[in-house]
Amino acid sequence: MRGPDRKATGIARRLRINQTDAETALWNRIRNRQIDGHKFVRQMPIDKYICDFVCRERLLIIEVDGGQHNESAADVIRDRRLSEEGYKVLRFWNNDVLGNIDGVLEVIQTTLSAL
Repeated sequence: MRGPDRKATGIARRLRINQTDAETALWNRIRNRQIDGHKFVRQMPIDKYICDFVCRERLLIIEVDGGQHNESAADVIRDRRLSEEGYKVLRFWNNDVLGNIDGVLEVIQTTLSAL
């Protein structure tokens, strides 16, 4: 298939508008190249998935998850598929982002430095 997937783009746009509080908190700290000059985009379609935050230059995906993702077999399959595409996936719980944003940012910065 050529060109953008219009259905995925529409879904991604809706997800950008309806972010969770944790996604908003993290986005406000990683947007505009705030982590060592690395650019992130949000709600980006990759393959058949829509990823919360992506640093395209370093192939890093950041997912912010609620309790519905606890021990999710679908997330394991998704992460494996994205890894096959060359991406590194970091997952954080909503309560970690909201309660320890500095720790989350440190993990992201350390991971970016290692890639």
